[in-house]
Amino acid sequence: MKRALICLLALCLLGASALAEPVDLDLTALSGTVVYSQVYNMTQDPAAFEGMVVKLKGNLSYFKDPDTGKEYFAAVIADAAACCAQGIEFVWAGEHAFPDDYPPLDTEVTVVGTFGTYEEYGYTYLQLTDAEVTWEGV
Repeated sequence: MKRALICLLALCLLGASALAEPVDLDLTALSGTVVYSQVYNMTQDPAAFEGMVVKLKGNLSYFKDPDTGKEYFAAVIADAAACCAQGIEFVWAGEHAFPDDYPPLDTEVTVVGTFGTYEEYGYTYLQLTDAEVTWEGV
């Protein structure tokens, strides 16, 4: 009986750890200058990061295209001197309505998602898809 209980507990722990997707690139653990530099690298060579699970912190930004009605959300990351900023767009997994389900604009959010790119209007954009989004107070 004791052996069966230990095996069951081990299987539960293995199952729980398999649910959490590992992060390939954790930008939250880096200094402001290094984070900004890494995001710049991502904009210059996005193919090198394609498919990676990325975790980052930035201020929530929002834009709604007046022609299409499409909504865009991004985490904007400033450099250490706060003079320059880079944003990475994200698509929050599941159904979420703006503004009801989101924090106020400019709130610092933590985003974890799969890095990729897409083409729109003749430009290439960076995006974290299937993202998890959290912020203080949630």
